[in-house]
Amino acid sequence: MAPKNFLGEFEQMLLLAIMRKGDGAFAVEVRRELAERTGRTVARGAFYTTLDRLHAKGYLEWTTRPVDDWRGGRPQRHFRVTPEGLEQLHRSHAALTSLWQGLEDFEKRT
Repeated sequence: MAPKNFLGEFEQMLLLAIMRKGDGAFAVEVRRELAERTGRTVARGAFYTTLDRLHAKGYLEWTTRPVDDWRGGRPQRHFRVTPEGLEQLHRSHAALTSLWQGLEDFEKRT
């Protein structure tokens, strides 16, 4: 059954940033990747709310990894895009690409 909704802009950015970071896909690194590539600062609350939503949809998984003492002994979550998440990214990209087709000269026509 085809999903009813496409990924939102920030959901797409977050999944893409996680994919770009690969084995380094920890919260701090993913937020840094987003800021560097988009010029957009990401509020901590929005970041974690979106991660939770993507996880609930099955588009994102995480594992916890132990870290050094600098985190006060708290484990660090490592994020990974699921095959379903990748499929949704492709689906959203295809829809946007389809909408852009034929608009290359739009500014010249207006």
